[in-house]
Amino acid sequence: MHAKTYVVEHLDPELGPWSTLEYATIAHESHAAGAQFCLSSLPRNLKVPESLVAAPGLDLQYQSIEDLCKDSKERVCLLDPAATQELEPRDGAQFDVFLFGGILGDDPPRDRTSELRKKGFVGRRLGPKQMTTDTAVRVTRMVVQDQVPLTRIPYLDDPEIQLDEHERTEMPFRYVRDESGRPVMPQ
Repeated sequence: MHAKTYVVEHLDPELGPWSTLEYATIAHESHAAGAQFCLSSLPRNLKVPESLVAAPGLDLQYQSIEDLCKDSKERVCLLDPAATQELEPRDGAQFDVFLFGGILGDDPPRDRTSELRKKGFVGRRLGPKQMTTDTAVRVTRMVVQDQVPLTRIPYLDDPEIQLDEHERTEMPFRYVRDESGRPVMPQ
């Protein structure tokens, strides 16, 4: 099996603190799993935080995924909520690059992935529930590298998070559930 690369095609003009945290988490987890994480289509004038620049295994690119993979497009899998086929462990043998578009965690979803869908990448989906970007990459890595089918991954949908002593909020996304029953989230 070839080493895997997880690519987020950054479709926003800025990079907010939550996205920075998610991207740093993806970089660390991918590196620990022997994979690469690439952030593509970065605006040239974007100031990337030092905490992200220093993340191991992170490749920052100004080029689009189309330019980066022009000679190997058939080895790129677009994770697309509108795809008709679910991601399966055997897809790890077919694809080397797994592409995520926009900010997967928009609520409600804005279908930013449609911008990449038009470019003709083969699509797979991660099930019916919206995920944050780091969760989508984590689930993809579990499926294609660890060979765990989507139906065997422990999930937690719409968890309620304690913000402080008096305030809670519901996160309207699907997360991977850890051994203690809590959602796996960026630290």
